[in-house]
Amino acid sequence: MNTKLYTLITGSSEGFGKALAIECAKRKMNLILVSLPNSGLSQLTESIIQNYKVDVVPIEKDLSIEENCVSLFKEVEQMNLSVNILINNVGLGSTMFFKEGSIDFYQKQVKLNVMVATLLSSLFLEMLKTHQPSHILNVSSLSCFFYLAKKQVYGATKSYVYSFSKSLRAELKSDHINVSVICPGGMNTNPTTIMTNQSNHWLARQSIMNPDKVAAIAIRELLNQKEIIIPGFMNKLFLLIDKLLPDFIIKMIANNHVNKFKSYNIGNKNHGQQLISQASQP
Repeated sequence: MNTKLYTLITGSSEGFGKALAIECAKRKMNLILVSLPNSGLSQLTESIIQNYKVDVVPIEKDLSIEENCVSLFKEVEQMNLSVNILINNVGLGSTMFFKEGSIDFYQKQVKLNVMVATLLSSLFLEMLKTHQPSHILNVSSLSCFFYLAKKQVYGATKSYVYSFSKSLRAELKSDHINVSVICPGGMNTNPTTIMTNQSNHWLARQSIMNPDKVAAIAIRELLNQKEIIIPGFMNKLFLLIDKLLPDFIIKMIANNHVNKFKSYNIGNKNHGQQLISQASQP
């Protein structure tokens, strides 16, 4: 068995996944980077090797296909690579009313956001047990704490990730496997999300963070074995306000959001589905 230890990151070619890869490389972690074919993974690999002098193994797979999750694990085994940190980052985001989405889209969203993290955690579990301590970082979202218009399926999948992570953490404690879950709010991950973030009201814009800053917080708190990672002061404040406000006020705010979206959509028909490594909307 290879004596080197590797951090495996899914959805690692852009956005938050790319930022996580660079942050881990800065900490001299060897990497297994997994992303879609033709997503720029080879260029990122070369850049990290050149700048940070760590070992990087790129693997291009569409993880929405269940068989590819299994083949990823087998490929890692065949290369005699030892994974001691698993970061389940890959996901499919969306911002649209439920009626606007297709069944095929929602099925793919559930597969990527729910099944991939579940399946990879299961497949790599025995390997993680051989290294003490080892870590699993699951990427949820601040939206798992709220009920947001146009985030119904996405928010539900991230609620699963949050609940799954907390239960798995308790279960694997005796095996010295730390499980952490990060719940980021808005991030400037790509041109589409940057435009969306800029259109938000003033208070929401104050919570937007750059992926590199969130990644630094994520890896630091993961290694410190923190259970729930909420990056950014404003995001922590939003959660506190949500706990303090009466339900009827929260519902009024939610209804205002729905009306805002409806008014916006009258003049804008080009909206809806976005395929991104980690959705940046809270």
